[in-house]
Amino acid sequence: MIDYSAGNLRSVKRALDFLGIENEITKNSKEVEKADAIIIPGVGNAKAAMRSLTENGLIEVLRETIPRKPYLGICLGLQILFEKSAEDNSKCLGILAGEVVKFSAPEIKIPHIGWNPVEFSETPQILAGIESGAPFYFAHSYFGVPRDENLVKATTTHGEIFPAVVNRGNVWGVQFHPEKSGRVGLQVLENFAKMI
Repeated sequence: MIDYSAGNLRSVKRALDFLGIENEITKNSKEVEKADAIIIPGVGNAKAAMRSLTENGLIEVLRETIPRKPYLGICLGLQILFEKSAEDNSKCLGILAGEVVKFSAPEIKIPHIGWNPVEFSETPQILAGIESGAPFYFAHSYFGVPRDENLVKATTTHGEIFPAVVNRGNVWGVQFHPEKSGRVGLQVLENFAKMI
């Protein structure tokens, strides 16, 4: 797990430890290169996250390593996969073509905080063993929009339909927080571990 001086590292670590999945929190680029898989947890600001990754010399290693290894981006960890974010007009990793936008429906509360059903027609690997419509916990004001809509594997709605799960090859991003989503969230982390 990448430590970018924010995020939900400890909560995700507790969930992985509970499942018996070996994990380590690091800012060290050599550790990232050696890892079997990478997780960047969510919560935080895109600009601050990118600045922290830059200061720790992790930008290039992540750009090189993420496409080659199982990767799970949680909330902000999903958003920084894209080319840019409307949050402080931040340049992101650019691993996925697309951008991060803010909720625009005038009648909704922002940030979006709470439980939402995640819908899908074909079960993506990361949601194996989970029924479409199962509720997951969200906490965010922005969401990623891939240029290729085929990368969207599951959606949910908060004033507008938006991607809840994005995938290209071994790269997975979830807008919800599996570490705060009870049994189904633990299933997501277990499914990711099975990909390694």
